Amino acid sequence: MPDKEPLFSIITVCYNAEATLGRTLASVDSQTFTDYEHLIIDGASSDDTPKLLDAHPSAKRSVRSERDKGIYDAMNKGISMATGRYLIFLNAGDKFHSADTLARIAEAIERENTPGIVYGQTDIVDDSGRRLGPRHLTAPEGLKLADFADGMVVCHQAFVALRKITGFYNLRYRFSADYEWCIRCLQHSRKNVGLTDTVLIDYLNEGVTTANHRASLFERFRIMSYYYGFFPTLFKHISFARRWRKRQKTAK
Repeated sequence: MPDKEPLFSIITVCYNAEATLGRTLASVDSQTFTDYEHLIIDGASSDDTPKLLDAHPSAKRSVRSERDKGIYDAMNKGISMATGRYLIFLNAGDKFHSADTLARIAEAIERENTPGIVYGQTDIVDDSGRRLGPRHLTAPEGLKLADFADGMVVCHQAFVALRKITGFYNLRYRFSADYEWCIRCLQHSRKNVGLTDTVLIDYLNEGVTTANHRASLFERFRIMSYYYGFFPTLFKHISFARRWRKRQKTAK
């Protein structure tokens, strides 16, 4: 790694990801903006993930492979290794939307005079990397702490945070620690937030939260109640349920 502090630390958490990691590595390597480090936190994969990493060498890439206590423990290891001013989490199967994505984020940072958070939109892709469509929640303009009372309104991968305001993920939450982490980052950003009005990330439509949807919802309710109050959260969920039923009727 260079002596100079890079602008970005891109953190990729993976485990037995030989089928999807390649496109993530290629996405990072193809960026036109190169002031970054790429940290791979591998959970001691038993498939051909190590061979894949060997086949994609980069002077900007560091690999740490060891057993962990889950995805958020691995992400914490990435944070502890990071030296960049901003953190970007890009897990196996996810990729930057275009070759100039990092350049666009860097432009927003300069334009907004070092904001605490830079964020953008997200597209959803399948296992083969094919676009399925935009994320069902659109990142709002002028992101505020109150916006996260409506849930994960910005995809975690499209939520770029100034490292010095972040802290670690709370390991009490097995499925929604990223949601709680984003709320804390927004608390510390002092309203200094920059929007890149473009798609930043192609997000793989399978993950820990997706695979454990019910448990994730209960965790998010607890987190929302803590930060926004129990009764406001309860009323929000009643409206969520009504919207969900309406979508189900429309889909039939």
